[in-house]
Amino acid sequence: MSAAGEARAPDVESYFNDLARAVDNALVAGERHATWFSAEDSDFVRMNRGKVRQPGTVSQRFIDIRLIRGARHASHSLSLSGDLHSDSRAIGAAVAGLRDVLPQLADDPHLLLPTTVASSRTTRGATLPPTEAIVARMLDAAAGLDLVGLAAAGPVYRGFANSDGQRNWHVVTTFNLQWSLYHRADKAVKASYSDVAWSDAALDERMRASIEQFRLISAPPKALRPGKYRAYLAPAAMQEIVELLAWGGFSARGLETQQSALSRMRVDARLDPRVQIVEDYAAGVAPPFQAEGFARPGSVPLVVDGRLSGALVSPRTAREFALEANGANGAESPEALSIGGGTVATHDALAALDTGLAVGNLWYLNYSDRPACRMTGMTRFATFWVEGGKVVAPVDVLRFDDTLFRMLGDNLEALTTERELLLSSSTYGSRMLTSATLPGALMSELNFTL
Repeated sequence: MSAAGEARAPDVESYFNDLARAVDNALVAGERHATWFSAEDSDFVRMNRGKVRQPGTVSQRFIDIRLIRGARHASHSLSLSGDLHSDSRAIGAAVAGLRDVLPQLADDPHLLLPTTVASSRTTRGATLPPTEAIVARMLDAAAGLDLVGLAAAGPVYRGFANSDGQRNWHVVTTFNLQWSLYHRADKAVKASYSDVAWSDAALDERMRASIEQFRLISAPPKALRPGKYRAYLAPAAMQEIVELLAWGGFSARGLETQQSALSRMRVDARLDPRVQIVEDYAAGVAPPFQAEGFARPGSVPLVVDGRLSGALVSPRTAREFALEANGANGAESPEALSIGGGTVATHDALAALDTGLAVGNLWYLNYSDRPACRMTGMTRFATFWVEGGKVVAPVDVLRFDDTLFRMLGDNLEALTTERELLLSSSTYGSRMLTSATLPGALMSELNFTL
């Protein structure tokens, strides 16, 4: 493996531009195209029992070509070899195949394409230390402990081109470290560190915190009866709630068809006035453009002072419901969601909790009542019972079941001042450019059912 942030962007960008020209050259009169490019050069390291078990590097490039004639369109996705001559021939064959398909298709009444050319070029992230050094520092800090984890690092690329001459390029170099310190049975501590800029001190601090929690989970666990308890949710636990909301919660289509879990916010439901939720593209890692070539604004306000103020509007939804597209992806799911911070310092969160549950992680979340935005899920790993602002004992696994309108509404006491940038750890097919910037949340009560 090489340095995770090794600069390959200029070469990949040039290759993308050559591919775009190949698509342009394959068109005949009356045809248009919209082409999406995605690629990565990523180091991956899997660890178990405090040792490296599976290191490797993945370099992959993909292109999705949409051929358009009038209101008819069809797409073809290609996995690229990296050899321009071979890839150009494959592009020509793909376009010819799409040309044969188009006459068999009906006009698409919801097709919406940009009417202006909005080219752009962005880069984020600096050169990272070699992945070997990152992993060695992790393992040295957890020496003698059963560390299980994954490290992923390197540049990820996105590009867009169309037949009008628009060219958009985005490259971001990130790292994402996920690890658990395993104790026994279901007792473990989960932690993470992800960003676009590396800091030895930040990793050391997170490792120290996870080791301290690991020492705490060795104590006999406290069993709690089902009921309502004061609770503090750390940013990682909040991330699970946000990711469930991403399933159509902020979707304009979902709101227009009343399938969104937040539909009640168009009628009478509100969150606490201190809750501010924004799709903050400028602060995230997602590209400032989407797959149809629409430019994204710096931010899209979604909840202002606890009230629903906006939605993520894809081009198709904009055409169907006479709305204005605002750069959303086809699924209208957030890619850079941000919740504003509050007034309680993170290091004072347990003192503010006083007595109750400190929840580090949640998992297995789903809706138990979508129209009511009622969620259910399990506590995971390091969840602690706190008395007088001090951790007393770890807590056995619990299931919560509560509505967002209680958690971030009636029962919200405070949000932490500090927020954490949490990058998606998904590597299904490729690394994702999705992030959330979240505070911790203190709640006067959270309902636990078993």
